[in-house]
Formats: sequence, C-alpha cells, structure tokens
Amino acid sequence: MLGNPQPIFVCSERRLAVKSFQKNLVPLIESSYDSLTLTEQEIADFFIKSVHEDRDFSAEKVAEELHVSVSTLTRFAQKCGFSGYRQFIFEYESVENSTSRITDALIQRVMYDYEELINKTYSLVDEEQFSRITSMLREAKRVYIYGKGSSGLVSREMKLRFMRIGLICEAITEEDMMRMNHILIDPDCVVIGLTVSGKTKPVLEALHQAKNHGAKTVLLTTNHSESFSQEFDEVLLIAQKKTLSQGNKISPQFPLLIMVDIFYAYFRNSDTEMRQNLFQHTLDALNIREEDQNGKS
Repeated sequence: MLGNPQPIFVCSERRLAVKSFQKNLVPLIESSYDSLTLTEQEIADFFIKSVHEDRDFSAEKVAEELHVSVSTLTRFAQKCGFSGYRQFIFEYESVENSTSRITDALIQRVMYDYEELINKTYSLVDEEQFSRITSMLREAKRVYIYGKGSSGLVSREMKLRFMRIGLICEAITEEDMMRMNHILIDPDCVVIGLTVSGKTKPVLEALHQAKNHGAKTVLLTTNHSESFSQEFDEVLLIAQKKTLSQGNKISPQFPLLIMVDIFYAYFRNSDTEMRQNLFQHTLDALNIREEDQNGKS
C-alpha cells in the first residue's frame, strides 16, 4: 500500500551526521513584501522565482527585463534591508551559491526531526483516501471537529481555515460539550476526531456516539489500531516519532498540522472557483473590519 520511507539522515550513538541546508534570500524578500509598492512586488516576485536560475542579475539587465528604472531597483533593495541594489544582488548570489552547515547539535536535531516527519507523512499519504474524505465534507451539512489539549488548538485552526472556504463546521474542545453535542449529530454530519496518541478517551467516545447516530466519522491519529478501522469510516494515519507525544523538542501536533494542510488543499481544490471566491470574500470582510477598527482607534 505504501512505499518504504527513505531515511533522510544518518546518526551514530553520539552524534548526528552533519547535513547541509541550502540558504537563500527568499524569506527575507517575503518578509518585506507587504511594505513594497506594486512595482516593487513585481521585482520581488522576479527574484523569488529566479532564486535557482543562473542568469545575468546586473541592474541594467534586470531593469530592462522588468521595465523599471535602476533607481526603483535601489528602492526595492533598501526596503529589503540593504544599502542598495549592489549589496542586495551580491548577497542574493553569494547566499544562493553557498552551502551552509549547521553545526549546533540542538538545531540539527530539531531540523532533522521536522524533515523526518515530513518524509514519513509523504509515505503515509493516500490520495484515494483524501478524495473520499473530501467527498464526505462536500456532502455534509455540518462538520464537527473534536480535539482536547493541543489537539484542541489544531481543531480550532482547522475550523477557521475551512470556514473561510465555505465549510459549515465547529470545533469542540471541551469534554462536556463533546458529550452534549451528540444530540445535534445526525446522518448529515461528518465528525472528525483528532488524537495524536489515539488514546484520548473523550474524543474516541464522542466519535463512537457520532457513529451510532449515523454520522460519517474520521479519526486522525498515529495509532494504527485494527479496531479503529472497524469502528470509524476513515482512519487517517499521521506520522509519529518516539517521544513525540511528550513534545520533547518539537510540537507533537506538527504532523497533525501537516495532514490538516493536505486535507485543506484537497477540499479547496474541489469546486476551485467557488472556494476561491468564498476565501476572497472572507479576506475582504476581515479587511473591512480591520479598517473600521483602525478608523475608530
């Protein structure tokens, strides 16, 4: 069903193998993006897209290609924190052509853990399963997302994101509310349970209640229990790592958030134009509210 995950780093008992990570100026450019004019944003887009290309980045050549003046390039570079275009392009090309080694053991460990979990997630992704769950969500009249503790935070994030693209959903994070909510569950509902360990009793009990009321049920967990596959409609496995549940170095919810992002991408890609319009309407509403608040302050 799934391919074998490929190892991404080598470690001995005492020391991790030193890995090289490629650096570039794209994050710095992106952090300045909102302060740029429309013309300067076009320049930013050019450098973001050209980051791995071998080309002539002289001021004259870039100005000619983008139909801007050299002085505009200078202003763009200054807004990105450089003295001028010459310093910007020197750093842009120098950083891109260099390979930086991370030598601090703690930073290495954290970055390797993140990369390992991303690779494991890729190995677990089942496209047909995501399509099935997307169909469930499209047909549902209401969606409830159950999670406790840090998984409850993810459930709230999931609610906010999916609401923006037209999904009627609610995040339930309190145990008593999970018990009470079962009176609202019917066959037109989809109920999603989030539990990294697969041992969060209130979430599992609430999913069972929902299943008994005819709702479609989806469980996101690291726990590959055969009983879950028999009890719930879909069990979406998320990547795990030893000591992940203790939050030893990274958030135990990180692999859960990755799956939610993939989930979101699949759903948003269904009825793409409608979802995009809904998302834009939400942004417009939030911007209007922000402008109103700024006007009152």
